[in-house]
Amino acid sequence: MRISPAVIMTIALAGLAACGSTYSTGTPAGGGGGHSSIITVGNDFFSPTPDTVSAGQVTFRWATPSNGHTLTWDGGPGTLPTSTGVITSGTHVVTLQAGTYQYHCAIHGGPGTGMHGTIAVIGAPQTIAQPR
Repeated sequence: MRISPAVIMTIALAGLAACGSTYSTGTPAGGGGGHSSIITVGNDFFSPTPDTVSAGQVTFRWATPSNGHTLTWDGGPGTLPTSTGVITSGTHVVTLQAGTYQYHCAIHGGPGTGMHGTIAVIGAPQTIAQPR
């Protein structure tokens, strides 16, 4: 029995769609910017960057396997989140207020060069009013 290329493509696309994504919107891993409160820390990249999010929590997720990266804050409004040491897996959650933040990996980049990123944080954290 021979399966046509169109059937194979349909099955492949359906399988990819079922896999989903850790990103709520925006550009998947690989850069190009986006709108995600989850930022992937990969081997020599942050994704998405630049990123635009609402004020509140942002999660940095180390892709596994990772060579080990830091999250070093270069600038932003008010008191900056605490920079990390070398992390090879897991997550690091920060709370950000409105403004623009710059960060980098101290091993593979520097302020504005190499492995670095930008987050534009807009507004206040969203809250949902409960009906009365």
